[in-house]
Amino acid sequence: MSKEFRDLNNNGQLDPYENPELPIKERIEDLLSRMTLEEKAGMMFQTMVMMGENGTFDLNVGAFGGSTISEMFSKHMNTFNLLGAASAEQLATWHNEIQKYAENTRLGIPVTLSTDPRHSFTDNPGAHLQTEAFSQWPEPPGFAAINDEALVEEFGNIARQEYIAVGLRLALHPMADLATEPRWARNNGTFGDDAETSGKLTAAYIRGFQGSDLGKDSVACMTKHFPGGGPQKDGEDAHFNYGREQVYPGDNFDYHLIPFHYAFEAKTAQIMPYYGMPIGTEHEEVGFAFSKGIITNLLREKYEFDGVVCTDWGLVTDANMGGRIFPARAWGVEDLTPLERVKKLLDAGVDQLGGEQCPEHIIELVKSGQVSEARIDESVRRLLRDKFRLGLFDDPYVDVEHAKHIVGNSAFRAAGSLAQRKSIVLLKNQENRLPLSGRPKLYVEGIASEIAQQYGDVVDTVDDADFAILRLKTPYEPRNEFLLQQFFHEGSLEFPNEEKVRILSICDAVPTIVDIYLERAAVIPEIAEHVVGLTANFGASADAVLDIIFGRFHPTAKLPFELPSSMEAVVAQRSDMPSDSENPLFAYGFGLTY
Repeated sequence: MSKEFRDLNNNGQLDPYENPELPIKERIEDLLSRMTLEEKAGMMFQTMVMMGENGTFDLNVGAFGGSTISEMFSKHMNTFNLLGAASAEQLATWHNEIQKYAENTRLGIPVTLSTDPRHSFTDNPGAHLQTEAFSQWPEPPGFAAINDEALVEEFGNIARQEYIAVGLRLALHPMADLATEPRWARNNGTFGDDAETSGKLTAAYIRGFQGSDLGKDSVACMTKHFPGGGPQKDGEDAHFNYGREQVYPGDNFDYHLIPFHYAFEAKTAQIMPYYGMPIGTEHEEVGFAFSKGIITNLLREKYEFDGVVCTDWGLVTDANMGGRIFPARAWGVEDLTPLERVKKLLDAGVDQLGGEQCPEHIIELVKSGQVSEARIDESVRRLLRDKFRLGLFDDPYVDVEHAKHIVGNSAFRAAGSLAQRKSIVLLKNQENRLPLSGRPKLYVEGIASEIAQQYGDVVDTVDDADFAILRLKTPYEPRNEFLLQQFFHEGSLEFPNEEKVRILSICDAVPTIVDIYLERAAVIPEIAEHVVGLTANFGASADAVLDIIFGRFHPTAKLPFELPSSMEAVVAQRSDMPSDSENPLFAYGFGLTY
């Protein structure tokens, strides 16, 4: 081979782990033999980092008040979850700077940058990161509403190109969870409540990001949340202690595993277990990542999964968020010390601890004889294997100019825009009032006047309008004990009475079309009765919705989960069963066209 090579450890010679012509297994074993216990332990942690001001690389910046980037490197960490949005140029430049810094570590092990989804409309630092630089697509339930595997794979391929262009090589998605509990705050990350549909779309998603096999042109997928989040007691989210219990009143545990069957067939590189602790099953009542029965017996042995298992974020240590202590999500093992929690996670079979930066615990466990170094080597081999397969050891850098032309280019944006339109469901069309024609006088809410003006004449009052068009969002009950709670929309699915009366007064004054963003199912029987037109979207621009209303695009999508008729029906339905509410207002799979 060429005499030029990346001398990662600066010893002036080509070592096996630096040689791209050798088999990956041989390179891994060579590098593993050179690593200290401290370096191995550091690799088993992944936590959040942020850019500096204006997208700059700043070693003194961390995330959520935690350690700085330089402190993380001093702990030998090299997998980071990048938070924050920026331009393609800023993202690519920042990535190159952190790789340059990694190149100066003792062994030159490159950084793997991970990210939550960035291509949709939701902005939640605990789940989604809306990034305007990228093309915009519907949320996963929108893909389920379209139900087209080829389209999902096309999205994955486009997102893959945009991620790689800026250096993002690990996708903390897709979600293979099911939306069987209508109140669950994470439903907008799922492919609906039907397990087979979810499974097929999950596999297509993975193929789009990874290809047929993980390689240098892939983005690795961390499919979550094994063995299926969603059936949370009362629909509360397991990020918080009041939502830690996962229940199966329909004895339907295995149904939630079905989408993961498809993910394994698609060769997902990594798996993330969920926070939740199962109640009333055969499994230990602890958070899934702490359960040897779930991680080793079910995932490793039954499903023969040998990829990386990374925990969800923050299972070991408490965090300071906005001046308040946010407790570790150590559900079922709250009484264990952080050291004991780490041991239980390792004994269960996980490889990496997400949202944590405490490798000193692993070092102590090995030095005290509680965990063998051979056990640590098992996990480090898996983590190194993904870095080698992605080609990070051979060339981790990106072309900043190329990123500027790839990310959010016109073809990618057009594809996302088309998908938004395809995902909108027409739920009601009274007396075929839709599509609207001509240039009617429009009273609008939730739509910028300059956009609405492209379809009709915008007026200021309902009395002057021919039609009202209202864009609404699924209601929720604000929770403000912790900063993160503000981003997880939980609780009741129906509008407060005062807001409902206001909406209905508009409906009674003028023919009204309502478009509602379904981040969860909504309970809207009175609104549905009083409107002349009703559409549902799962992340769509105002012009995409107006194109449906005015017939510039014909609706064909179907509901990926049912809309219950009342909160009483929601409370009575079984959290682990799909489409289980009595007399739903709109059933799963419903959708009109014209």
